[in-house]
Amino acid sequence: MNFNLENFRVKNAPSTIYYIPDFITEEEEKILLNKVYNAPCTKWTVLSHRRLQNWGGLPGPKGMVAEDLPVWLKSYGDQISELGIFEGKVPNHVLVNEYEPGQGIMPHEDGPAFYPTVSTISLGSHTLLDFYYHLNHSEAEIACGLQLNSAITPADTIIVPAKGGVSEESVSQQPCLGTDVPASLVENSSHSEKERETQLLTETSFENRHFLSLLLQPRSLVVVQDDMYKSHLHGIREAREDVITEHVANLHMVPEVSLGDTLRRHTRVSLTMRFVPKIFKAKLILGKR
Repeated sequence: MNFNLENFRVKNAPSTIYYIPDFITEEEEKILLNKVYNAPCTKWTVLSHRRLQNWGGLPGPKGMVAEDLPVWLKSYGDQISELGIFEGKVPNHVLVNEYEPGQGIMPHEDGPAFYPTVSTISLGSHTLLDFYYHLNHSEAEIACGLQLNSAITPADTIIVPAKGGVSEESVSQQPCLGTDVPASLVENSSHSEKERETQLLTETSFENRHFLSLLLQPRSLVVVQDDMYKSHLHGIREAREDVITEHVANLHMVPEVSLGDTLRRHTRVSLTMRFVPKIFKAKLILGKR
């Protein structure tokens, strides 16, 4: 594979994102989709908003007990490694996500278990990958409209996952931004007020903190590194169609799509390939026999 990666840098985005359209062919896409859907039923984990397959092992805070990747995934991991994005390392973990139209994933971080680079091949449909600023305490006060007592600390007021401390799997079933507020603030509130505060926390604040989107077309590869990986949240909005706005930073790299277009989603399968640096041998976990 002979790519000059700098030719695919998304210049309208903070450092660093690369977007390679047609990274794979239509025939390769069909083969990969067949491999995904012919995997044993036991490989699927069903979540509330999507289902997934986990290949290579199960990453945790302390590392991963590695399993060999199947050839059909390892071959693409090898190709991605040749781009130099993992500094000579080869992806050893692949998360396969299936998104039906209307499904998505809450804004989240991938966490410290991974080398700080994520690469994703999209199959079957486009999506918009959205990026968000982290919430700080002063923004929370504005978004919630709460008159916080000076004795209440930020940690008491808003539950925000520690940077790098949450995995994609754990946050996918709950908002990255929690909705718990001190009892002293809500015990005298009406039910409608509580609902309004919850809505502001989970929806309006995310909307206000959204600053960039990427249009991921089928067969493309996206690579996210540096501050775009470490310092921001990313997610996929739950929607059946996407309107292309000026927030789409790589629109100039997708000539078949124009500003203002509405794109209807179909079933999308993503292959997210990452490198887990800390690997445990099974005997260290199970004990010597």
